[in-house]
Amino acid sequence: MKQTEKMKRCGMVLLFACLLIGNVVAQTPYGWRGPTRDGIYPENGLLKSWSASGPEQLWETLDVGKGYSSPVIVGDRLYITGMNEAENGEIFSAYTLDGKKIYSVEYGKPWTDSYPETRTTPAIDGDKAYVISGSGEIVCLNIADGSIVWKVDGGTTFGRKTGNWGTSECPLVFDNKVIYTPSGDQTTMVALNTQNGQVVWKTDPLGDTGAYVSPLLIRHNGKQQIVGSTASNVFGVNPESGKIEWQFSEWGGNGPWANIAPNTPLYKDGKIFFSHGYDIGGYMIQLNNDLTSASLLWKTDALDTHHGGYVLMDGVIYGSNWLNNNSGNWVGIDWDSGATKFENPWDANGKGSIVAADGMMIAYDERRGMVGLIKPSVEKFDVISQFRITKGEGPHWAHPVVVNGTLFIRHGNALMAYKVK
Repeated sequence: MKQTEKMKRCGMVLLFACLLIGNVVAQTPYGWRGPTRDGIYPENGLLKSWSASGPEQLWETLDVGKGYSSPVIVGDRLYITGMNEAENGEIFSAYTLDGKKIYSVEYGKPWTDSYPETRTTPAIDGDKAYVISGSGEIVCLNIADGSIVWKVDGGTTFGRKTGNWGTSECPLVFDNKVIYTPSGDQTTMVALNTQNGQVVWKTDPLGDTGAYVSPLLIRHNGKQQIVGSTASNVFGVNPESGKIEWQFSEWGGNGPWANIAPNTPLYKDGKIFFSHGYDIGGYMIQLNNDLTSASLLWKTDALDTHHGGYVLMDGVIYGSNWLNNNSGNWVGIDWDSGATKFENPWDANGKGSIVAADGMMIAYDERRGMVGLIKPSVEKFDVISQFRITKGEGPHWAHPVVVNGTLFIRHGNALMAYKVK
């Protein structure tokens, strides 16, 4: 049994190593939107259709606390964040893979204004978990029992400057560093030592309001760089020195919603795609060979994802756009040219989040709670199967997760697991 488990773990390590070479590298594979932060989960043998009532439900729990974060599965445990019962603190919880709670501990203070629910998907690295509270606290916990190893009040320490919804960042962890983006007039991005929370480096300030983007680690021509965003700038940071090596701000618009950045960019072969919703559009930028400048390649008005993310499959970017805060269409965009392949509604024009695994996509409608199994197509949003989430409350904003043949869907205080293999 021990040898089998050891071989399984080694196989997972090799799989992640193969995935991380070339594009997104060296970060912990256990965190936001899968091992490469692009919404692609390295699964195989999954179902290509579901029954009319959806895939078999394995278990559910209604005690994860209110939140929009996603679960992270490592070994024989599931980790997730949420609000405590009084809704004045954020909690980190561990569960068995059959849905039994092991522990739950409070680690920080939530955002106290609009939409205070917990947002941070944990990053698990070795025997530690890293989270960032809505009030800007960076926290390291021991995953064995949830005890706090260290905590830094990033909002106060680094002069955090936020927009309307506080901090909404999932930590990037790599090379003994945990990354946080306070923005503002003191600094833009900081790296803390994963062992003790001490400052490794701070970037120069851009003087900009913070966004809601979880940063990305990329590699291009043998060089690594962190790609982050503030409200008005996408930028690249040297991960060793903390120097901002390029910034891009050729987007914008007018009105109070013009500078809200919520989505982690997509990266491939020296190109970065990002979009911000609210009719701001989507942008493809080209990095130069030594990652010191970025220029606009193309812009699309068709795909302006609100905050549901997007995935790249076979040269096509898939995601939903923003018609208004309650609706949007689903869109396919050519990676190279930005040409629109299709733009279709999904039933009642529901926009939402999207991930992919084993050659298929899974979309999650944020208002109706519909979960759809989507076949990649350049002609239409091809829904093969769908079912509805009825447990939980609030917007369906948590992104789906697919690990070990199991689909995990979170809705507020509810977490459900479905057999999809």
